[in-house]
Amino acid sequence: HCTRKRKVSDPSSSAANKQLEDGLAYIEAHKEIRDVVISGGDPLSNSDERLEYILSRLRAMDHIEVFRIGTRNLVTLPQRITESFANMLKKYHPVFVHTHYNHPKECTREAFDACARLADAGCVINNQMVLLKGVNDDAMVMRELFQKLLAMRVRPYYLYQADLTKGANHFRTPVSKGLEI
Repeated sequence: HCTRKRKVSDPSSSAANKQLEDGLAYIEAHKEIRDVVISGGDPLSNSDERLEYILSRLRAMDHIEVFRIGTRNLVTLPQRITESFANMLKKYHPVFVHTHYNHPKECTREAFDACARLADAGCVINNQMVLLKGVNDDAMVMRELFQKLLAMRVRPYYLYQADLTKGANHFRTPVSKGLEI
C-alpha cells in the first residue's frame, strides 16, 4: 500500500551525498523552514553515523525547531533501535519519531522494547496508520491497536485513507468506512 514502495528494494534510491548536502544547504538558506521531515524510504536504513550527521547539521540551524523521523523500522526491524542509537538521539531534542503500525499483531515484544528505548530517551513517538481493507477496517481492531500503542507510549496520530498505488488498490476502502470507524 506504500506510495514509496518502489524505493524500498532499490538501494540506489537512497540520497547520495551530493543530494543530502544540497538538501541541507537549501534548508540552511531558507530561514522560513522550521520543521523538517526525515523520510523517503526509511531513514533508519542509514547508519547511526550518517543519521547523526544529518541531525547535528539540522540542530545547528537556529531556525529549525522540530524534526521528525519517519520510520517503519519500529515494526519491521525493532532491533535497529539500539541503546546507543537512542542515546545518540538524546543530544538532538526535541526528536519526534513517526512510525507506522497498522494492526495489533505488529505490536510485538520486540516492538514494545524498541519503543521503550525511544520513549525513555525522551523521544515523542506518533503513529500514522493506513486504513486497509480486510486488515484494520474494523473498529474493534483499531481499538485494540490504539490500546496497544498507548501501552507502548506511542500516540495514535493519523489515520490515512490508502492512496491509489499500483498493485495495492485491493487494500483501498471508501472514505465513508474511515468516517464510520
